[in-house]
Order: sequence, then C-alpha cells, then structure tokens
Amino acid sequence: MNDTTLILLSAGSSSRFALPVKKQWLFQGDTPLWQKTAEKFGSLSNFKDIIIVSSPTDIEYMKLFADYKFVAGGNSRQESLSNALDIVDTPFVLVNDIARCCIDEDMIKRVISQKGEADCIVPALSAVDTMYEGDRLLERSMVKSIQTPQLSKTEVLKDALKNGEFTDESGAISSIGGSVKFVEGSYIARKLTTVDDIKLLPCLKKPSSSRFTGFGIDTHQFEMNKKMYLCGVEIESSYGFKAHSDGDVAIHAMIDAILGAAGMGDIGEHFPDTDERYKDADSTLLLKDTIRLIKSLGLDIEQCDITIIAQKPKISPYKTDMRKNLAKIMNILPRYMNIKATTSEELGFIGREEGITVHAVATLKYYDWSEGIEK
Repeated sequence: MNDTTLILLSAGSSSRFALPVKKQWLFQGDTPLWQKTAEKFGSLSNFKDIIIVSSPTDIEYMKLFADYKFVAGGNSRQESLSNALDIVDTPFVLVNDIARCCIDEDMIKRVISQKGEADCIVPALSAVDTMYEGDRLLERSMVKSIQTPQLSKTEVLKDALKNGEFTDESGAISSIGGSVKFVEGSYIARKLTTVDDIKLLPCLKKPSSSRFTGFGIDTHQFEMNKKMYLCGVEIESSYGFKAHSDGDVAIHAMIDAILGAAGMGDIGEHFPDTDERYKDADSTLLLKDTIRLIKSLGLDIEQCDITIIAQKPKISPYKTDMRKNLAKIMNILPRYMNIKATTSEELGFIGREEGITVHAVATLKYYDWSEGIEK
C-alpha cells in the first residue's frame, strides 16, 4: 500500500452532536477517537502516509498525541479534503470520515482489493425499506446508501473536486464521467452524527479514570484609579491591577493551571497581551473560553484550589463570593472550588503593598460522554 495515502477527515465542529465535546475527541480509554481510528486503519494496511485533517484550533494539540501528517481543515468537508490532497503524492488515496469510527476489517479489505478497478471504489448498502423522494416512490432495488472509506485515483479525484460541491468522493468523480464501482458495505460502519448514535456503535469504549493536575501562578502590581477584580468579584478598593486585561490575577493563575493540566501551554499563548482584542478584557470571559476549549477536546474540570498571597486588600470578606462565582463558571460544586488567602508577613514586594501573587492548582479528568447513555 505504499502507493496509497490514507486521509482521515476530523475537522468538523460536531454542531449536531449536542455535547460539549467534539465527537472526534470522545476518549476511548486514554486515546481520543480520531487517534483510535487512525491506529486501527494503520494496523490494517501499510499506507505511505496517514493524513489527519483537523480543525485549525485543534491541530497543534493533536500533534502532541501521535506522529501523523496534519492538515488544517476548511469550512466544508470538500474544502478539508482538498487541503489534504494538496500534499498527497501517491496515485491512490483512501478517504474516511472520523465519524465512521467502527471499522469493519472485512469491508476495508473489500474496498482495497478492488484498487484500480475503477476511478472510485465505494462501500454501499442496499436499501431495505420503502424509499420516497418527496412524494415520489423510488425503486428500492436501485437505491444505495453510500459509506466511507472510499478509494480513489488521486488525480481523478483532484480534477473532480473542481467541478462543484459534493458530499463524497464518488459523487465528485461520477460528475465528470469517472467510473465508480460498488462493493458490499457494512452495518457496523454506521456514522456517528448525534448522541443517539452512540448507543448503536458497539466499538465505542468509556474514557479511563485518569486525572491530570496543573499548576498556575501569576503576579500583578497595583495601579491607582482602576477597579479591582479577583475571581471575577469586584473588590472595594481605590486601586486595581496593572495589566493588559482587567488584571484579575486569580483567574489568570487559574487559566494557567487548567491549561497546564491539559498540556496546552499557557495563558500568553491563548490570550496574548499584544492582541488588542484582550485590551481591558473581562477575565471571566477568558476563563469561559478556556473551559469551552478543554471541554471540546474531551476534558472536564474536577477540582480547583487557589491561594491568594496579599498584604492588602483583605481577602476574607470576599472568599465565599469568590468560591461561588468560580464554581458557577466552571460548573463544579462549590466544595470543589477552594479559595485560600495569606499574607507575606510584610516581606518582599507583597509586604510592601506593591502587588499580589496567586497560585492555582486544577485537576482535570476525561469528559465522561457515556454517562446517561445506555447501549
């Protein structure tokens, strides 16, 4: 199969999936679904290259998981496929949607065995129910349900995709008069589109119980005539924090702890202080963006702990409100969001009342998409 490249399309936003996690990031044990699918295909044949097409926001994170070729996807399936084809240098290409994650080895072998017999080899299922197009009854024996993976001649597919917009490779190749050959599909290779489909996919396994801990630290000096916010709570004070954003040093430390636990770098990489979008930004919104990001990638917050080191202002009167506010933002129980405060015993810049430092610790777990779903 050194004459064939495998392309796995995994750039979708999972808009119909109705869970906070993208379906390609449903963890199977300790492995995300997209990687599990790639590994399974890789075990079945010796592809010259395996290309993963990813959302631009996910691609750098994906690179931490496995040593494949990665390409940023586009606004449609076809645009994503075209981006991948730009780096394909083999005469044949096998394309599969990550959403078809339950792999029938026999079906894959049927597709591959017909390589070169037509411009596109397609697995298909015959219709078993009465079929209508609008009010028009269709001849059931003439109707097929098309699946992936589809094996195409690379140059034919590239030319075909220039001919319009298509939902799959066979449609594109057929549109230019190319030959399409059907092989028997598989009911195992059902597409994962909605949450209800999970019940019908026996290959899906629950995420593991692994836990991940991250540490964050941030320091800001005081600035007169600016509102002070800590943990998203306004503190009664004549000074705030010198910062590009609103300077909520506690939330900044918390974001770093969450990113650290996820292995996703630091706050400066995601919200750089050179970006005018974050000028005077509400730090609670940055925290919400961070939480949406990690949840979309299959992670969830389990517990957090913050230590505020300040000679002034007094933190104790605000600790309960801080705890409740952050717990609400992170969708965890208040008892899992701890706030501590201490002074520096009048030592250093904190003791001189020039600013404060906050330490934060976050524990993450895999998002358990299996909860409440009975197979």
